[in-house]
Amino acid sequence: MAAASFICSLRFSSLTEPLRPTRFKLFNQNPILRSANGARSVVIRSLAVQEDDKRTSDESMSIDNLRGFVDLNVGKWTGSFHQFDGNGNLLHKIDTRLSASSYGEDELISLNQSLYIKQPTSATSVAEEEEEEPEWVEYKIKETNMFTVDKYQQIGFFPKERAFSLRYQTAGMLDMTLRQGVLGEDDTGEESPRFLKLPSRRPSLVCENCLYSTKMDRRARAFHIMDPKGVLEMFIVFLEERGAESLTHPVLETSSQDDDERITPFLGTWKGRSITKRSGVYGATLSEADTVAVLEMDDKGHIVQDISSTSDVKNVTTNVNWVGKMSKNLVTFEEGYQMTLLPGRMYMGCPCDVSKSVAELKSFHLEFCWLESPVSRQRLVRTYDHEGMAVSSTYFSEVKV
Repeated sequence: MAAASFICSLRFSSLTEPLRPTRFKLFNQNPILRSANGARSVVIRSLAVQEDDKRTSDESMSIDNLRGFVDLNVGKWTGSFHQFDGNGNLLHKIDTRLSASSYGEDELISLNQSLYIKQPTSATSVAEEEEEEPEWVEYKIKETNMFTVDKYQQIGFFPKERAFSLRYQTAGMLDMTLRQGVLGEDDTGEESPRFLKLPSRRPSLVCENCLYSTKMDRRARAFHIMDPKGVLEMFIVFLEERGAESLTHPVLETSSQDDDERITPFLGTWKGRSITKRSGVYGATLSEADTVAVLEMDDKGHIVQDISSTSDVKNVTTNVNWVGKMSKNLVTFEEGYQMTLLPGRMYMGCPCDVSKSVAELKSFHLEFCWLESPVSRQRLVRTYDHEGMAVSSTYFSEVKV
């Protein structure tokens, strides 16, 4: 069987371990693959990397890009951490604070970040006692510098658009956030609280996509977490605002919406522009295009998605048409891709089974979409080759017509 040749060894070490580059490993590393109908196609990595390697020497903007990335993140962020299952159900919400600062100059510049997690109220507290100030536990995140951002995090950075994708180095932060923020001092090592889901110690993939508001100094950081077999384990969303004393944006709490209501904001025709960049701090632009995305629901409840893209350079238009079905907050397309609808006019997309894409030597992508208003949205798509290495990131800015 094809699946037998898949070994998922893309590991994210704990913060105390030395970082090592890792990959999906396959017994057959053939760069040419064939689709079900026998058509010949090439894994996306080869073309993107070859084209970009020719440009890298002329676009030595790595230091400027890193400085821009650091400046974009520096500050004190007040926010909230939301954990969802693969069906879009909210499992937990935790208040957070993030402090980010920089030091060094030029190629030695580094970003230091500390995540502070609000502790739950102790179940043993006495009602008559005065209410104490909330306790915040600090968790230091691995620093970002010229070495880590290019070699390990595989950043996809869009300075003007204020968006980025990166490969997260560890699931330890997620584990720590959940344990400290949910269990707190009441953690006795016994059974976890109801609905608490801790990430796998060795997930196959942890990807962060971050989109900034176009209107104010706030952002949404969305995480796809795949289990060791390449199957979706959970979604994480941080909503954060810089310099705020308290949250002023809506929280992503599960409401009493009907199943169809979450998809309603996404239905219709969206026109915009896309920019695709190679992953890495050099971030050379591979292509730009005009895009039209249509999402419709027919009278039988089928979801039809049609996306066309016309490139600037060769004026070539490509079309992708998918048909799927909806079950509560989950849209599953026949092509093996799923779209999970979240509160707050967001959705996250990913393959139904990454291991299947890898076993078939196919590239795959992870997507995060955020509608900041009913008529405007941003999307960030992270593309991986069949070895599980990020090769490009694509940013979309679209308006409803």
